[in-house]
Amino acid sequence: MTARRILLADADAFYVAVARLADPQGAGKARLLIVGGSAERRGVVMSASYEARAYGVRSAMPMARALRLCRDALVVPVPWETCAHKSREIGAVLRRFTPVVEQASSDEFYLDLSGTEQLYGGEPLAVTARRMREDVRNETALSLSIGGGTSKLIAKLAAGVAKPVPGCSADGVHVVPPGAEADFMLQFALADIPFVGPKFQERLSRFGLRTVRDVVRHDRDALVRWLGEREGTWLYDRARGIDRAPVHAVREAKSVSRDETFATDLDDDAALAARLLSLADRASADVRDAGLLARTVTVKLRDADFTTRQASRTLRSAVESDRVVYAVARELLARLRAARRMPARLLGVALSQFVSAGGDGQLFLLESSSPDATLETERDRIISRMIDEVREKFGPDALSRGAAR
Repeated sequence: MTARRILLADADAFYVAVARLADPQGAGKARLLIVGGSAERRGVVMSASYEARAYGVRSAMPMARALRLCRDALVVPVPWETCAHKSREIGAVLRRFTPVVEQASSDEFYLDLSGTEQLYGGEPLAVTARRMREDVRNETALSLSIGGGTSKLIAKLAAGVAKPVPGCSADGVHVVPPGAEADFMLQFALADIPFVGPKFQERLSRFGLRTVRDVVRHDRDALVRWLGEREGTWLYDRARGIDRAPVHAVREAKSVSRDETFATDLDDDAALAARLLSLADRASADVRDAGLLARTVTVKLRDADFTTRQASRTLRSAVESDRVVYAVARELLARLRAARRMPARLLGVALSQFVSAGGDGQLFLLESSSPDATLETERDRIISRMIDEVREKFGPDALSRGAAR
């Protein structure tokens, strides 16, 4: 069976690079640059220049701490519209090489080039990756690091190896050849593997498992005995670079929905609100991942007698933030519950009427003292995207919001 050919294209310091392009006279000239927070230099760090990172500044760090570490840094807000535009430009270039492109975030793209060997005349995957990199740089003025291998896991970690490091002459491409996956994995800590978050790391450390080398000393049975069938098998495979997850080519969505069928019917309003919060957050994160905003929020409720009801609201401005989507969904759920009180067996949230982030139809509202909970602010968007970044790095359960009372 022919080995898969998977690439991950990761834009280098994406938010910093775009901020510099958007403001060449200000951010473009700043060596020490921090992107995130607000004009009042509050909030959290979204990204930082490599020079600022040398001072210890990291994404998701409170801005106050970042500025204590790097006092001379220039702080600028995230240019969301320009970021969305540049993300679309990168995707358009990459799709010229293969139609199977999965956008994992605003600055990460998986590509499946399996079966394209004849199309590219037997060209090595690394050579194709370098041509992608050159085309993206020429057409967007942005730099990519590209990792490659036989799986999404190997491509992801290889892209990290390909990242620019001060004093290193790496060319931004690192491809792991078929059969070399297990040896390649030996250099990594378990914390480097996607979805091995802090809680899982703590649990693994109880068994002396902190690095890939620690794991591969044990057979599958030992890991299953310690961690259970699902997690033990998962870790056994990942430590050896085994990952069969496909690359999903994203097609234009008409709606995004998340729903849950309960094992036991729920009649408690607080319990339903807690489930609604999780569903709304997952749906809004899916929309942000696709580079979209939504104008319509719909809540679906299936009662214990199998009657299915729903309520919708279309907003005057397209939104993307967890807080606003949940605020609207909470109002709709209250409306449905007031109309008919009965235990629920299913709850769902759907988002629709999409516009592209930064495109026509989006109205960024200014910070407002209005009591209308559906007014989305820049702070809402920053918080939601920071949560996305943390979950991408540490796993989907790494960070969650508390429901508003």
